[in-house]
Amino acid sequence: MGQKKLVILGGGESGVGTALLAKAKGLDLFLSDGGSLQPKYRQLLEQQGIPFEEGQHSEDQILGAGEVVKSPGIPDNAPLVSKLYQKGIPVVSEIEFASRYTSAKLIAITGSNGKTTTTLLTYHLLRSAGLSVGLAGNIGESFAKQVMDQPYEYYVLELSSFQLDNMYRFRANIAVLLNITPDHLDRYGYNFQSYVDAKFRIVQNQTSEDDFIYYAGSEPIRAELAKGALPARQWPIHLEDHPSQGGCLRNDTLKVTSHGQVFEQSLAELPLPGTHNAINAMAAILVAQSVGLTPDQIRDGLRSFQNAPHRLETIATFEGVRYVNDSKATNVDSVFYALGSFDQPLILIAGGVDKGNDYQQIAELVRTKVKGFIALGKDNTKLTRYFAPLVPQFFATDSIHEAVEKARSWSQAGDVVLLSPACASFDLFRNYEDRGEQFKTAVHRLIGT
Repeated sequence: MGQKKLVILGGGESGVGTALLAKAKGLDLFLSDGGSLQPKYRQLLEQQGIPFEEGQHSEDQILGAGEVVKSPGIPDNAPLVSKLYQKGIPVVSEIEFASRYTSAKLIAITGSNGKTTTTLLTYHLLRSAGLSVGLAGNIGESFAKQVMDQPYEYYVLELSSFQLDNMYRFRANIAVLLNITPDHLDRYGYNFQSYVDAKFRIVQNQTSEDDFIYYAGSEPIRAELAKGALPARQWPIHLEDHPSQGGCLRNDTLKVTSHGQVFEQSLAELPLPGTHNAINAMAAILVAQSVGLTPDQIRDGLRSFQNAPHRLETIATFEGVRYVNDSKATNVDSVFYALGSFDQPLILIAGGVDKGNDYQQIAELVRTKVKGFIALGKDNTKLTRYFAPLVPQFFATDSIHEAVEKARSWSQAGDVVLLSPACASFDLFRNYEDRGEQFKTAVHRLIGT
């Protein structure tokens, strides 16, 4: 890169982390954010004397870069990014940039659904066993900042397709691919294969010394693997078949076999409900076996794990009715898993910004399990048209409090009220966390706590 400047587009957690690492490495750099920086990030940049701008993108500065680190939230077809590509200026992600400065073992986890839970569980298993491990990527503190501040021996990285898009030389020592279902297709020209290709970047650069863990029940993963051999050791996870190596579910018991270790545990003893979480747990256990954890260490870690907020999180039980916050379920596949996690009658609260959803996947589950459907959004037309004929009771609103009150009026002891939206949150809320927190507040107000 010579003396040419490093330009960072986006001043959020990943952008500012990149800037701090670049400054520590003596690089000439400039950060540009088209919006407003959060005060804590502005203060960090000022303290470190890092040149930056906000509220605009100065093209003369940016197009003179030797390399650009782009926030994953900025699409590749943004006009400014297109100009960078036209000029042949390399555009990379924070993960790609930071990986150059660490010799740690890198555990990379992706999938359309379940990646946050699997990442948190994997991190917890390794950390509770006493390993030196960091948590980064699409979760937690910036990877780049951790590489600068606290060089761990392992990093568990949750990676979105957007991050993978701008990764080229990054090598995962252990790669986990949980599933691929249509999501974010607006970013991929509504071409599903382009999205599959993005997810499969997680195995690029892997060698025969590396591990690739994947769910064999995902048809797009199987189809892609059939196109050619990968050099990494492969560890499939099955729910139906019973392979000699990898993970499987047999008689409601997980059996995970790899690296000369066998681990077994009943599904009922897992800290997370549902068969989809059996897949997530087996992936985490395979990682744990790969880095040398014993069955006892894995068992202890599973016992002490607590899932993150907004993922099938029980808020309260009131009048015999359980209220569950699954606000992180922003696509149809996530809701499919959520509905499959309960045997009790359900009152489902769903809706928001529809990302071109195909609801066919959950139609039968809604018909058989949902006694009441509450559409929560500014425009509930599509949900009303699709689901109102499938359920005994249907209600549409743009108020979270009204949704919770309606759910209470429909429910009786033994029911579950489930917020599992299938949609993005931006019509009524700042993000899925805000939606989940407002749901919790509405439930607590309802029950007087």
